Amino acid sequence: MPHWQPKDPQQKHVISRRPLHDSVNQHLQAQMPERPKESSEEAKKSEGKGRGRRRFGKGAKAESPQKTNRETAIVEPANRSIVLHQRPGFGQLGTKCLVKANHFLAQLSDRDLVQYSVKINPEVCSKKMNKAIMAQLVKLYRDSELGHMLPVSDGRGFLYTAGLLPFTSKEFRVTMEIEDEWLGITKEREFNVTIKFVAHARMHQLREFLSGKQVDTPFDALQAIDIVLREIAAQRFLPVGRFFYSPDIKRPQPLGNGLQSWRGFYQSIKPTQMGLSLNIDMSATAFIEPLPVVEFATQILGKDIYSRPLSDADRVKVKKALRGVKVEVTHRGSMRRKYRISGLTSQPTRELIFPVDEEKNMKSVVEYFQEVYGFTIQYPHLPCLQVGSPKKVNYLPMEACKIVEGQRYSKRLNDKQITSLLRFSCQRPHEQELDILQTIHQNGYKEDPYAKEFGINIEDKLATVEARVLPAPWLKYSDEGKEKEFLPKVGHWNMVNKKVVNGSTVNYWACINFSRSVQESIACGFCQQLVQTCQGSGMEFNCEPVIPIYSARPDQVKKALKYVCSAAANSLGGKELDLLIAVLPDNNGPLYGDLKRICETELGLITQCCLTKHVLKISRQYLANVSLKINVKMGGRNTVLLDALSCRIPLVSDIPTIIFGADVTHPENGEDCSPSIAAVVASQDWPEVTKYAGLVCAQPHRQELIQDLYKTWHDPQKGTVSGGMIRELLLSFQKATGQKPLRIIFYRDGVSDGQFYQVLLYELDAIRKACASLEPSYQPPVTFIVVQKRHHTRLFASNHNDKSSMDKSGNILPGTVVDTKICHPTEFDFYLCSHAGIQGTSRPAHYHVLWDENNFSADEIQSLTNNLCYTYARCTRSVSLVPPAYYAHLAAYRARFYMEPHVHENASTRNSRTVHGPCVRPLPALKEKVKNVMFYC
Repeated sequence: MPHWQPKDPQQKHVISRRPLHDSVNQHLQAQMPERPKESSEEAKKSEGKGRGRRRFGKGAKAESPQKTNRETAIVEPANRSIVLHQRPGFGQLGTKCLVKANHFLAQLSDRDLVQYSVKINPEVCSKKMNKAIMAQLVKLYRDSELGHMLPVSDGRGFLYTAGLLPFTSKEFRVTMEIEDEWLGITKEREFNVTIKFVAHARMHQLREFLSGKQVDTPFDALQAIDIVLREIAAQRFLPVGRFFYSPDIKRPQPLGNGLQSWRGFYQSIKPTQMGLSLNIDMSATAFIEPLPVVEFATQILGKDIYSRPLSDADRVKVKKALRGVKVEVTHRGSMRRKYRISGLTSQPTRELIFPVDEEKNMKSVVEYFQEVYGFTIQYPHLPCLQVGSPKKVNYLPMEACKIVEGQRYSKRLNDKQITSLLRFSCQRPHEQELDILQTIHQNGYKEDPYAKEFGINIEDKLATVEARVLPAPWLKYSDEGKEKEFLPKVGHWNMVNKKVVNGSTVNYWACINFSRSVQESIACGFCQQLVQTCQGSGMEFNCEPVIPIYSARPDQVKKALKYVCSAAANSLGGKELDLLIAVLPDNNGPLYGDLKRICETELGLITQCCLTKHVLKISRQYLANVSLKINVKMGGRNTVLLDALSCRIPLVSDIPTIIFGADVTHPENGEDCSPSIAAVVASQDWPEVTKYAGLVCAQPHRQELIQDLYKTWHDPQKGTVSGGMIRELLLSFQKATGQKPLRIIFYRDGVSDGQFYQVLLYELDAIRKACASLEPSYQPPVTFIVVQKRHHTRLFASNHNDKSSMDKSGNILPGTVVDTKICHPTEFDFYLCSHAGIQGTSRPAHYHVLWDENNFSADEIQSLTNNLCYTYARCTRSVSLVPPAYYAHLAAYRARFYMEPHVHENASTRNSRTVHGPCVRPLPALKEKVKNVMFYC
């Protein structure tokens, strides 16, 4: 192959708040810095989300194995100074029913599990290589030095056996053939492996834990069992995080642009009330299609490249798509050497020459391949692939290479690819249940030699679980409508005969049309219909805009916004617009984000964006939903819980209560320096708890702890000044209601199981300090609840032929709650499916009450959470996630648009602050007019 050489504490339940405050502070002072940095282990596990943690939204990444950290299977928490809240009892409210869950009982024998350390010399960093070396060692020495035992390796330095090996420490020699992906050659290497006894896994403690007799989780035993059950699957399928994929599970489907979808499954062992449970769920993700490289490039560019050379722009696009991809050569018969692509030549193949000897005699790539391999290059106008190390780059013609199968695509998918992947992975509940059962049978745990070795037996039937369907709450609408009170049926309703309970007022509005496809008359007609819908819903809405509809180019958004605001101010004698309606192209690139950033952080202007497709084809349902959004953005309320108005919500209605929602979204994979965005929202009305103000902040890359919940800084005139999102929202509540909240309920989204202690310690302390900064003795009781959506528990109707036990989509009924059998043995958690399914299999939300000083019973917190899901402002449906957490997610997603795209977030600025890492450029502040309303809806 041608190449060139370049130059060279002890509390368990509700306790007094001051001791908790002290214990948390003492722990933080002893173990945590002022702004703790997430451990590298947890940082690597952080995802995404998403979307960050997006839920198949724009730019989402399908089922992303990196994002499984929201329910990490087995991670031992670093901080254990306080005990998580224990279950106060089981819920009784609701209609009892049976459901099936994708949990399979794992029964254990009395065999001893033993842990050994493994040290490999020379050191191996790759987990895959580590496991390969250990597999070879077992193959060589199982029937001799290992005493006929069949151990399993975690690939990170530990080995587990079912009983003691015949030695406490021993060194082995293993010879392996190692493939160099850059040079495409295989080398034989020798490794010295030292196995040394560490400890017995705490199996007795595990049995006590599962029976509820002790609180501490024996993570070592759980981890050992998890590794045993994953071993055979890791050999049969392609492991990606906690997932396994194969093209043989289901025929791959093309996603476009050289990608295809593979079917797979998730597997994890979990401690539950029924014992150890194996959680199996179906999954799908994107892989690079194993195509000839030329065909792959053709798909990437969407045009024929067989007859014409690539433009510079096309070459860069292909280079970006191929960098790091593994290929195999096809011009050498059965010798299929594999290489990893490092780049693409800037010249076409016909112009490439290289030195063939030390005398610098030159030969062309075309001649070389003809003479050495008898391979005639058909497309010399195309560039060559560059493979190998930077010091020794090799040239490979694109047509002589094929992409190696089994390479997962980890970058962002486009909208069409997301749609195709959803179509491939979307399954009705009955279909998904059958696929899960088929996976259990195909995996053959009863015949698994590793499971047999360790005495583990997996049942092949889904767990049958007792559940309850909570009643839907009565909703209050305006007395001016025909239906003043309404009881939703099966999780959805509409606004027919109803008016919003508190209609807002829009006196001054304008419209900018950024779409060439929408004529001025059509935009005008759309606005008039929207105005009429808003008026019909109970809003006061001026029929005419302040100025005529203004048409503008998408690339001149700032100029257009300033013109419209200026023209409106001139027309109104200096008064400001209340609302701006913007018509956007369907594919609008950065326009939406730029418009929101300018309006919300510079102009203080509330906006409502409408896509061209909705303007051209108007539907009543669309107008109704948009009117709901406009009402809350302008400070109105769409509906409230009837029980809230009659002060009948336990532990909310009795004293002023504030409900918080918090979330952190992380950058997409590949964005190594973008900050994470934290958002906190808080209810601003009591007893209604329907309006939520929101605040956002940027923080270090993939930092899960919310840094700005509470902060202090030194002011030259004022001295030490307190601030932060919690403090500001508490003050905002006091201003809106006339009193400080006497109870705090805090819903925290996006925290993995392994981060519970860390997040609780840090963020509960921040809440305490924010309260004390208002008044030293002000310490309202706090209930801290983690909300998880990115988990893999699915609930199915017990009988798919019983239509009364399902909604129209075949999913379990909205309001179904489970707090037995598949839930934690001792801690206070529950699964709640609060929404009606639309398509696919519904995913219940998992709520985990980490701390509760308000003494909620199971019925009280489950009922409150379910009822709140009916108050979501953007639609007339009960939603799958409690609204404050949902709103925090929306606010965090919105705030990512506030970072100007041309600004490098790591750049040092005068206002930047360093928090155990790179400088983070603060987000531009929200304008006062914006942050006190639900701008993110």
